[in-house]
Amino acid sequence: MGAGIFTITGIFSQLAKRGLVMIKDIIVNLGLGAKDPAGEFAISVADAFGAHLLGLAYSYDPVIPGMVMGGIPPQFIDSQRAESDLKAGNAVSRFEASAKRAGISAETRTLNSSVSGAADTFGRLARRFDLVMVGQTEAGQSMPDEVIDEAALFESGRPVVFVPYIQQAGLKLDRVMLCWDGSRAATRAIADSLPFLQKAKQVEIVMIAGKADKGVEIAGVDLGQHLARHRLKVDVKRITSVDIDVASTILSHASDSNADMIVMGGYGHSRLREFVLGGVTKSILDTMTVPVLMSH
Repeated sequence: MGAGIFTITGIFSQLAKRGLVMIKDIIVNLGLGAKDPAGEFAISVADAFGAHLLGLAYSYDPVIPGMVMGGIPPQFIDSQRAESDLKAGNAVSRFEASAKRAGISAETRTLNSSVSGAADTFGRLARRFDLVMVGQTEAGQSMPDEVIDEAALFESGRPVVFVPYIQQAGLKLDRVMLCWDGSRAATRAIADSLPFLQKAKQVEIVMIAGKADKGVEIAGVDLGQHLARHRLKVDVKRITSVDIDVASTILSHASDSNADMIVMGGYGHSRLREFVLGGVTKSILDTMTVPVLMSH
């Protein structure tokens, strides 16, 4: 038995013994735009698992360059703060109305913070929950969502579901795609995704490599057998290609196979308050079209 499969077996066993393979407490960072796909999707997840959901909205401090601070009228700064408060209030009201319609257990909080402060507080708050949910940063949009997303992945110690900004439907788990490379991060993500896998109709393990590697192939088959012992319906798919673009291959296969969710390890590190995403992780978060569960 390979080292990777031994590790994931141990994680599943420990989670089962401790009664932790469940989702009962979720936090979502509410979007401040006209629509909030992450908040709506989080409500559907909470409904599916009978979980409590906290919707958190940030009212951000105005970002004023130090060199022009003295030249900006106080009225302008006050108007920026008022606009941020209004956006956060609207996000909370929209979320509360949707949660009430869905009949789920939910609460809201609004915090005033700088962008960097929001990343710090969100990462710490998220540690108290079973699952973290955030929205994908839309191209050309503001920086706050991006730093919140990265803090959720690197600082929370919890699985994070990234919701595409084009997401319209609620949670659907007809087919879940697991990206397996034998790494610690992938192992953690698959273990963390077990509550979703147990609700899935079909699970597909996908391995991507630039050349033939029997070790990886055997490990994938072993992982499939292991998940089958958890009464999951599992397929194993190996994609081999030279000069491969891993992120594009993952998303292309997810589209071709009609996957409803992707599960994968999140790679990168944090350094002096700056988060550095791995290449594949960043590409997936930039271009994903279905919800992606990541663990770091």
